[in-house]
Amino acid sequence: MSAHTYKKIELVGSSSKSIEDAVQNAVAKAATTEKNLRWLEVVETRAHLEEGKIAHWQVTVKIGSTLQD
Repeated sequence: MSAHTYKKIELVGSSSKSIEDAVQNAVAKAATTEKNLRWLEVVETRAHLEEGKIAHWQVTVKIGSTLQD
């Protein structure tokens, strides 16, 4: 296995549907500007509440991509 160097960015994805959808939204946005996405780490999960119910999920992720040699 060859050694890799990674770039790591941090994004906050949001969704009114689910935590998973919030993560997918962050990854989809990252994929529009970043190349070679390889992994992600969920750093923080929170929700916006309205009238005692979850109205919106926010998930902070760190996404790693390999840098080209």
